[in-house]
Amino acid sequence: MIERALGKVFDRVAEAYDAARPHYPDEVYGALSEISGVPLAGATVVDVGAGTGILTRALQARGARVLAVDPGAEMLSFLVSRLSGTAGVAAVIGDGNVLPVADGSADLVTYAQSWHWLDPAVSIAEARRALRPGGAMAACWNLADARAVEWLADYEARLSAEAPGYWGPAHEQWRVPPIATAFEVVEERWIPWTRRIGIEEFLLDLRSHSYMAALPDEAAGELVGRRRAELQAAFPDGILSVPMRVYLAVGR
Repeated sequence: MIERALGKVFDRVAEAYDAARPHYPDEVYGALSEISGVPLAGATVVDVGAGTGILTRALQARGARVLAVDPGAEMLSFLVSRLSGTAGVAAVIGDGNVLPVADGSADLVTYAQSWHWLDPAVSIAEARRALRPGGAMAACWNLADARAVEWLADYEARLSAEAPGYWGPAHEQWRVPPIATAFEVVEERWIPWTRRIGIEEFLLDLRSHSYMAALPDEAAGELVGRRRAELQAAFPDGILSVPMRVYLAVGR
């Protein structure tokens, strides 16, 4: 039930998610293959919580066969439309706690920005069931690094004050989801990168988050308007350099 409800939340912001969520830097894919010992070319991957297919498309482009699983029909529609006629990808509406795959059928089970929405014990048990001997699980989160620059720390603090459902680096208790405690970790790795992005795309990314989707439309629009005015005053050229870091955890 939680998964279905979550799918409806993200379906509300599917267009913004597809248009503005960041992709992962190339180093993530090299690290994933290196740490897991699974070459991406020819691998069978179950991408759990695939959304609009940010990770799915990158894995497919590197030669993997990918089954994209997500509870949101609208989210998956963007994935399917982008990959229409492309071999090596299938998409199914499904629950990461009850994977629609046979035992021992996958080389990798991946979670990009998604594992924290699942039951920590049940989802990992399902991943173990789905994996072949020697297979691996991998989770990654693309995070703005608010510690790195003052403007971003201030921006996150204002979001924390104005969006009731906000959960992020402005909260002292905020940590990366504890997937490393859920399976035998091969390695955890932080991969820094910088995202150059226009203000409007940055604000569209903001709209794609669950805490924004939970706000009434008028309140969300007003919040975005305040952030726009602040960013335009601070960056008159309209371009932001956003320090990012990817947290990657790989386990068996």
